[in-house]
This record gives sequence, structure tokens and C-alpha cells, in this order.
Amino acid sequence: MSSPRPSSIALKGTAPADIRLPEAAHVGGVRLQVSDLARSQAYYRDVLGLREIRETSDTVVFGAADGAAPLVTLHAVPGTTPARRRGAFGLFHFAILLPDRAALGRFLAHLAARGERAGMSDHLVSEALYLSDPDGLGIEVYADRPPDTWRYADGELVMATDPLDARAVVAAGGDTPWTGMPAGTMMGHIHLHVGDLEVADTFYRRALGLDLTTWSYPGALFFSAGGYHHHLGTNTWAPGPAPATDQAQLAEWTLVVPSAAQATTIAARLAASGAPTVIHGDEAVVTDPWGTRVRITAA
Repeated sequence: MSSPRPSSIALKGTAPADIRLPEAAHVGGVRLQVSDLARSQAYYRDVLGLREIRETSDTVVFGAADGAAPLVTLHAVPGTTPARRRGAFGLFHFAILLPDRAALGRFLAHLAARGERAGMSDHLVSEALYLSDPDGLGIEVYADRPPDTWRYADGELVMATDPLDARAVVAAGGDTPWTGMPAGTMMGHIHLHVGDLEVADTFYRRALGLDLTTWSYPGALFFSAGGYHHHLGTNTWAPGPAPATDQAQLAEWTLVVPSAAQATTIAARLAASGAPTVIHGDEAVVTDPWGTRVRITAA
């Protein structure tokens, strides 16, 4: 479902200069609450090709081949049930960014060989595959097109959801087999279900400091730092409400900024705006208006 375009979003574009996030800000790892740790661990390892970095009795941390940074943390909570089919506020999908189109082609060939079904889209700025994990949590795996090919119209980045040329993507992978998420893989963006686009703009642009990049997409707004196409998407396509504590869900996502001083400044600003904020030393966890937690931390 979608909501009418709020008139205040006509004042679109960059965040206020005094709070605008630094260009180097980016998305870090995600933490997921899952119902069956062994089942989810096998999926993230064997289907997605992530590599276990750390493991305890109730938690598994995954990264790419280089193990440079955690990308996905699975945490099993007793009594957890799968995500709601009709969509709760919070996670629509998290998006893993591959280093190039060839890697995306090898991944698509790997999915086909396993008989895994995936959604596919050409977003003009990127080419993307869509999956759901065993609990129904949404995942995107994508590769960017070169930024000099991105198009703008009246200051707005042009994105779309067009059919993907799957044959061309697979061909880009050549004859090299898929051996897992390669070095250079990172978390590219987060996309959330929210209840109101104007409130999302107020929180994520006017309080957090992300720029608004695309605002004409039906029922959605896209935000970024440093000129990227988007580090965050928000949409009103789900009926809500927020997931119950016993449902599989995005427990938190991470926003990485260059310094601890910037992290604490951003957290203090959000706390002053009324957002629930808990500060832990040089980082903080802030809760958005629909209950989604954002961990703000230094690189």
C-alpha cells in the first residue's frame, strides 16, 4: 500500500547542512532474530555463500571471504516464529553489495544450479536478486552499475524496477564457479517498511542527517550519504504493525561514521529530538518511530 506524497517532501534533497552525515558514512552489519539457528546457519552459509567468523551456542556471525567485517549476525531466541507474511514494520530487506557484475553472475548461476528461486530486477543504478531466508526475512544481493551511468532528473536520482537481463548477468560471470561471497563484499543498504513517509523523512533526513535521493518512486523514499544511490530505503507497502517480540525480525542495523566523536554527536542530536537512545561508550542504539533499532558506531 502507499500513502499520498506529503507536501513537505517537496522540500527535497540534502539534509540540513549542520547535521548532514559525512560522505564516508555507510551501512554496516545487520543482526537478525531467527527461529532455528542451525537451519538459518546452513542457509546463510550454503545458499548465500557467507563465511562463519564467530559462533556460540545461540549466535553465528557471518562475513565475506576476507572476513574483514561482520555482515550478518544470526541470534536464536527461544520461542521465535517466522516473520509475518503480510509484512510488519521494520525489515523489507537488507542488501548485500557484491564487488562487480561478474560476481553477481556467478551467484545467479549458483542459485540456478541449486534450484533456488529468486526475484530479479534492474534498478538502472544496479542489478539485483531477491531472496527470503528460512524465516521469511528479505534479502537482496546486488551489484552496482558505474556511478557515471546513473541518471538524474531535476535533481532526483532516477531508479526503476525493470526486468533483469538474467542471461547477460550470468554471462558476465564467465566460466568461473561461485565459491562464496568474495573479498570486497559489503552491506550496501537497508530497506524498511515504515508507517508514514513524512515521518520517515523527518527522522532519517532532518534528524539523522541522510540526504534524500529519490522521492518519486510510488510509496517510497530513498536516502544516502556521500552521493550513493541509497543506503536506506523506506516504504509504506506493508500494513504493520511492528513485529512481536517472538517473531523473526531485524533486531538492528548499523550505521558506520568515520569517528567516535561523530557517532556521539549524532546520537545526542537524535536523543534531543525525542528518539529513544541508549549510549554505550563511543556508540549508541537509536530506535526509529516504528521500533527499528539503528546502531551508530565509528569505523
